[in-house]
Amino acid sequence: MKLHDLQPAPGSKKHKKRVGRGMASGKGKTSGRGMKGQKARSGGGKGPFFEGGQLPLVRRLPFRRGFTNIHRVEFKPVNLSRLQEKFGEGDLEVTPETLVEAGIIKQSDKAVAILGEGELGVALTVKAHRFSKSAKEKIEAAGGTVEVLALA
Repeated sequence: MKLHDLQPAPGSKKHKKRVGRGMASGKGKTSGRGMKGQKARSGGGKGPFFEGGQLPLVRRLPFRRGFTNIHRVEFKPVNLSRLQEKFGEGDLEVTPETLVEAGIIKQSDKAVAILGEGELGVALTVKAHRFSKSAKEKIEAAGGTVEVLALA
């Protein structure tokens, strides 16, 4: 086999259809667009969301527009009343891992927020990613300490 024998596989190369090059080509005069009408014109045809003149779905549903913040941090809320139920005098430290063990939250993958609903009667060292103002005050009033963890 020599260089002049090389050729592409049959059917792999297709010629571009050249329209509007005379009647003998079979695609002359109207160039395969028929006679008149919207589709015969340059730029003719309807857009992908055209619904026959009816108000398009994309304009009927304003609540679906907007954006989703990709940097949003989701917190798992835990109330002080739940800490009071599960942790007694023997427990000194409350972390996201101990909350999972106690069955208060299912996984410690998300950030934990401690909220101030309920009362706390035991002195605990609570480590979480966020504290409400009232929760912080109630923990410190019970003789405990608050430690804010960094968000991952």
